[in-house]
Parts: sequence; C-alpha cells; structure tokens
Amino acid sequence: MAADVVIVGAGVIGLSSAIRCADAGLDVVVLDPDPGRGASWAAAGMLAPVTELHYGETDLLALTLASSAAWPDWAADLADRGADVGYARCGSLMVARAADDAAELRRMMATQHALGLESEWLRSRDARQAEPALAPSVRGAVHVPGDHQVDNRALVTGLLGIVERHPAIVLRRQGVRAVTRDGERVTGVVLDDGAGVAAGAVVLAAGAWSSQVEGLAGLLPPVRPVKGQLLHLRSATGPLATRNLRGIEVYVVNRADGRIVVGATVEERGFDTSVTAGGVHELLRAAWELLPGIDEAVFVEAIAGLRPGSPDNAPLLGPVGSHPGLVVATGHHRNGVLLSPITAEVVAAHVTGAPVEVRHGPVTVDLDAFSPSREPSRTPADPVPATP
Repeated sequence: MAADVVIVGAGVIGLSSAIRCADAGLDVVVLDPDPGRGASWAAAGMLAPVTELHYGETDLLALTLASSAAWPDWAADLADRGADVGYARCGSLMVARAADDAAELRRMMATQHALGLESEWLRSRDARQAEPALAPSVRGAVHVPGDHQVDNRALVTGLLGIVERHPAIVLRRQGVRAVTRDGERVTGVVLDDGAGVAAGAVVLAAGAWSSQVEGLAGLLPPVRPVKGQLLHLRSATGPLATRNLRGIEVYVVNRADGRIVVGATVEERGFDTSVTAGGVHELLRAAWELLPGIDEAVFVEAIAGLRPGSPDNAPLLGPVGSHPGLVVATGHHRNGVLLSPITAEVVAAHVTGAPVEVRHGPVTVDLDAFSPSREPSRTPADPVPATP
C-alpha cells in the first residue's frame, strides 16, 4: 500500500491534518488502533489562549492566539461538511476563592495586560452578578471575554465522520511500529502486523505515544505522557454557568444542554490511565467550592487521558530537516484542541511544499520556536493545576 502522505495518529491533530492534506489534493492514509479515543476524547474543549497563558510562554501565546482566531472559520467549515462541533463564544472567569488566589490572579492579569491581552478584574459582587451560581465567598474574578469553547467529543466524532467520507482519505485502525528510511529520507511506516505503507511524507501525530514509534531515536526531543483526570456531570436544570470557569485548582466547562466537564489533574505517571478516588475527590471538592450547586448534578463519568508533553511543554511542529519526508505534529500538551486548526494548516503546507507563515494580526508567529529540531530552552515547568 502507498500514499502521498501517511498520518500516524487519529486525534484532533491527526484528523484535522488529514482533512487539510486531502483538501490540498493528496492521497492520505491515517493510522491509529483506536481513532479519536486518546487525549482528544479526554479533554474539555476550552479554547482559552489568554487564561491558558503561563509565565514565559510568549512564543506559544502567539501561536495559540493565531489558532484561536482561526477557530470560527474552522468550526464553520466543519459545519458545512456536516459536523456540528458545539463551537461557542462564551468567555471565561478566572475565579479567586481566597485572598491568596486573588493576589495571584491580579499578577496574572497584569501579565496579560503587559502582553496586550484583554481582561478585567471583577469584584466579588460583580463576579456573582455575571455568574449567579458562584459561591458567595468568592473574592473576585478576572473576566476574559475573548475565550471560547468547543465540544471536544462532538469535534472528534465530526472529524472522524469527515475523514471516513472523504474520497482521498483511508482510515485504518492499525498501530504503527516504526518508520522506514532510505538513507536519511523517511519513506513510510511499518504497521504492528509487519505490513508496510510507503509514503512521500510521514506526519507524526501520535500524541503521547509519539516517542514509542521506532526509528525516531535522536531525531526529535522525547514526548512524555502527562496524565489528566477529569469528570463528566449533568445538570437537570441546564448549565450552571454561561462562561468557562477556572479556579486555582480546577476548571468547570458548562455545555448548553446541561453537561458539565470538571478537570483536570496534572500527573507525571507514565502511561497510567487509572481513575483514582483521590483525583475524583479533589476535583469535586474544588468545583463545589466555586459552584456549590454542582452537588445536585448527576455523576456521569470519570476518565483519565494522557496529554503529550515535550521537554519544554511547547509543540513539536514542522519538518525534521536532517530527515526529509518526516513532518512532526505532536507535544501539544494542554493545547491540542485549541491548536488543531493552525497545526493542520502548517502540516499541509509542509507536506505540499507551500509557503508556511502563521500570523496573528500584524505579528508573524516564530515557527522556529516549535521546530522539532530545536534545543528546548527550559525543562518542564512544575505541574500547574487546572490545565486541560
């Protein structure tokens, strides 16, 4: 079997990239033993470049802002293809439960303002006026009007449907053991059953499993799994809040139909996807302290996913210069859903040889900062709670 491009991985990154490559006229094969059931399924769907900002991540901020700006058109494109992904402009509240929280959030807001980002401080009364279900004890909140959300599970389901219907894409539910090479050029992959698939280009989009593919040792920084437990609840009375809510220890994402996503732990536990009593307890406790009414919600599901983390927690995005034919799209950590449309554009451009430029307003994003061949500038930050 042969194709113009083989994409290893069928999460939101791999599926979106497959659609963009096929739209560009390429024959695409997508390989994944369990399509759509990795980190993309175990996410919350927040599109929140401002509230996701961590200190020192200015290059990543430029990329997330560019992708955030691309989301309305991407959601409309997917809707035209029959996939309603639940895109909603809702904004976010970063909620302070105690005085220490308020001080930290004010520091974060000062950083946001220094970078030209839109946010405002709400006093306790104003925060509760904006979201009446908040606990009376909250000390204030940072309002970020530009954040939005998507239903990540509707997104995964919709992307899979588009891929399965696309005449230029073949989706095979098989794992990849290794990449193949002719000298330095990557020429295809070997499947778990030993069969080969030849390709003009191979796109590595295998998320937390990217470093498990043989033949890549020494070609790119390692990608590690970062475990996140999260909860699905349902409110019989409709959504408890209209905005994404974030505390220091938790986030709560309300869907219009009353579904609620509460997340997420940040754990360096290898490939462990067990759900623990302690994780569930801490998430419920922190969510209840923000939204006391959540105790009336029906408990639907607890799940653990594995975010793909690079050494500096920024994506590995682009070609590996020393090995033609290999394009990398992994290591997105907490921003996979948010970065999927811009990642797909970059992947398709590299595979087709088109010019590659990403802009946010007048700013050109420095894609070299995300090159798989870069030297990571720092070690991973200490785990930060409330990141999807």
